[in-house]
Amino acid sequence: MGKPHECILSTEQIKNRITELGPWFHNMNLCGIQTAPDHFLGDYPSIKWTRFSHAMPSDLRGKTVLDIGCNAGFYSIEMKKRGADRVIAIDHDSAYLEQARFAARVHGMEIEFNQMSVYEVAELGERFDIVIFMGLFYHLRHPLLALDLIHEYAAKDILIFQSMLRGSSSIDQVAYDYPFSEQEIFHEPGFPSMYFIENRYSGDPTNWWVPNKSCVEALLRSSGFEIISNPEEEVYACRRVEAPEFSKENLPAGAMK
Repeated sequence: MGKPHECILSTEQIKNRITELGPWFHNMNLCGIQTAPDHFLGDYPSIKWTRFSHAMPSDLRGKTVLDIGCNAGFYSIEMKKRGADRVIAIDHDSAYLEQARFAARVHGMEIEFNQMSVYEVAELGERFDIVIFMGLFYHLRHPLLALDLIHEYAAKDILIFQSMLRGSSSIDQVAYDYPFSEQEIFHEPGFPSMYFIENRYSGDPTNWWVPNKSCVEALLRSSGFEIISNPEEEVYACRRVEAPEFSKENLPAGAMK
């Protein structure tokens, strides 16, 4: 686990391939060469990983991992560094997958990369000990459906979840039910709320939904994920539990086997 590897390519070969595959969103360290050194978020996602890596088991031997929306494979590679027996990484973007395959090759790691969306996780036909679902939720037109499908078909135990958060960080104690006449509760900053982006946010047309903190916690509970910890502002470590029965009622035809 985590042993240094020998670079199988020359510095020049790595630099050239990085350029060919660019631009990169993940700033990967490939034998000392960074793929996105001028990232607007800094050394991302490494800078974020350092803030919650302690919440992940250091020894993943015997474990299977599914990385949903893997991008260039940063988290998939980190899971292999911790000894995960098998890592499957999926993304709908073929360009990201090419970057991820190259990064894994440079690191000398066997990771299975598949081009598919989160809505297709049932096609994998198995559950995973750890599911990583980071940096994707707010890019989805149907984010709650994605969580429901992960619960139903992919998650065996642990879910590592992350979403961009905006709005209030306060969390109100919400009643189980309210009368139809109640309206003021919806103006409370700690009430679960999710903002819809009709056009663009941060120049990105795929930023569709952005929840506040109270909302993301409610969404996770509603989909059958018990929150274990919140090790970083946007990151949650969760355990799969039985989902509320009503949460399965509106899954589309064919989604439930």
